Amino acid sequence: MKRLYRILLDFNAISLLFVVYLIKKHNPICFWGIDFSYVIYIVGIMLFTFICLVLSRFLPDELISGGIKEVELADSSYLPSFLGYFFVALSVEDGRVLWSVAIIIFIFTYYSQILYFNPLFLIFRYRFYYITMDNGMKLFILSRKTIKSIDGLAFDSLKRINDYTFIDRSRVK
Repeated sequence: MKRLYRILLDFNAISLLFVVYLIKKHNPICFWGIDFSYVIYIVGIMLFTFICLVLSRFLPDELISGGIKEVELADSSYLPSFLGYFFVALSVEDGRVLWSVAIIIFIFTYYSQILYFNPLFLIFRYRFYYITMDNGMKLFILSRKTIKSIDGLAFDSLKRINDYTFIDRSRVK
């Protein structure tokens, strides 16, 4: 399940490439016109992101309850690199070239086990954090929590995406 979920997350992260490209090319996908097609593109990518979040419940459980040395908000550090996807989509003129670039990005992101940063998770109120443990290990956690202090910080509903990346499934009050 972890491998399939990682593939879904990778594809979800790069799928905005295709949405931006289709909007740039003014490609309608329905007979109601281009504007409605844009709505379908956006709703479709949001639905796909939601499905990825729902499927995270099937990942292996993890727990972090102590040993946290430092917490760093990672939202802003990945947004500039993610915006590069938009510039690629806007500069590519040919669909075959776009697919080739997307496949290369997909392969690199999958095998490098990057952090699965996807700004669409922000819309679902997820934040991105680096958690540094007492032993120096740095973990990447997607969570709905707003972390302001490490005092008493624990993650008791984590799901493991890969060795260093987790998604927090706990309910936020």
